[in-house]
Amino acid sequence: MSDKLFGTDGVRGVANQYPMTAEFALKLAMAAGVLICSEKKRVAIARDTRISSPMLESALAAGFMAAGVDVLLLGVLPTPALTCVTPKLDVDMAVMITASHNPYYDNGIKLINKDGNKFSDADTAKIEEKIFQNDIVLNKDKIGVLVNVPDAVALYLDDVLKLVGDKKQPLKSLRIVLDCANGAFSKIMPEIFKSLGAGVIALACEPDGVNVNHDCGSQHIENLQKVVKESHAQMGIACDGDGDRIVVVDDLGEKVPCEQIIAYLAKVMSENSTLNGRPVVSTIVSNTGLDGYIQSLGVQYFATKVGERYVIEKMLSENGAVGGEESGHIVLGDYSKTGDALMVGLYLALAMVQSGKKVSEIFPIFAPEPTEAVNMHFEDNDTVRKIMADENVSKAAQEADDMVKKIGRVVFRASGTEPVVRIWVGGKDENLVKKAAHHIREAVKRAV
Repeated sequence: MSDKLFGTDGVRGVANQYPMTAEFALKLAMAAGVLICSEKKRVAIARDTRISSPMLESALAAGFMAAGVDVLLLGVLPTPALTCVTPKLDVDMAVMITASHNPYYDNGIKLINKDGNKFSDADTAKIEEKIFQNDIVLNKDKIGVLVNVPDAVALYLDDVLKLVGDKKQPLKSLRIVLDCANGAFSKIMPEIFKSLGAGVIALACEPDGVNVNHDCGSQHIENLQKVVKESHAQMGIACDGDGDRIVVVDDLGEKVPCEQIIAYLAKVMSENSTLNGRPVVSTIVSNTGLDGYIQSLGVQYFATKVGERYVIEKMLSENGAVGGEESGHIVLGDYSKTGDALMVGLYLALAMVQSGKKVSEIFPIFAPEPTEAVNMHFEDNDTVRKIMADENVSKAAQEADDMVKKIGRVVFRASGTEPVVRIWVGGKDENLVKKAAHHIREAVKRAV
């Protein structure tokens, strides 16, 4: 059975509309409780700051308890913190309630296994099938209990501070602007940077349930860029509502492309002998210039399907040192199980201070090759499915691929989270790249 509800990063939708309803969350939890929570009979639940998250938290908790599973409520916690602490909590699985970078009226449910990694497609398909079968059997004598765990973040910060070691206030020469998207990192990130000696200007750190990601955070960096320039800060960092995306702004207020950050992390690891020949992983829509740069370091480079989960899966199978994608998910294999804005931001800040250079002097690490990215928005997913099934569209995509296969690559796909068709072409020849992207775009227009 193929997933109908679970996308590349869990289930997501508008709160109080199917499937982001309390009723669905209840059923999902009962199904997961029966299928997954058979050993420890314990689950951990964390949430972001949006107004609908406590509603879904209550429904999920009720569903798990009905299935005889004890529930550990961790409260507001970033996704990377949850993936970090899950293996320490002696649970069968964990659930993160978040719609990541989406507006407050959206929400989502991410499933995390006992090791802190996201569920596989096979596992989510089993849970989905159980929900649709509607044959969950409950036991009147086996009802779980609810336990509040208010200090889970401390377990996460123990791991974060391993980056620093015994250094005392290593960031005391740094002035940094932090935009926390009115999300789960709002209290945590500014406090950590301040404790390490940095001068911090904090933006969007007052969540009220409806301001998460609103004109702030990783998707809206205009104010961050403005404040960095006006305050003469050395750098700026923005995350999204659940903290698994990072955007970095240099001292001139310019956004640093994610591929450049991945390249820099690999370079620093190579210089301090922690890369140790381990591969670097990104996605097929990463700038094609990254491939050659990573290989110049003498290590393998892997490009996966689009989606953080595929990057992480490849990192796990190949013992990857660092990986990420242009959306801002960056994973440090030695420290994180998912994208982590605090961990990556701190690593970058420490490296930058040690280098003695401005961020604008560090980047770019490699010369980017031409790319053409087109996101075509439609009213609903039915329209997207129609386009993706159209033979003429498929033919045009293949023809575009043939045009650039010797100098680059083509990616043509449907978004996993919204009704959008994505066209991406990259390579050494700008004219050919633009021609290939235009060829697919026109075929899509004709198919609507």
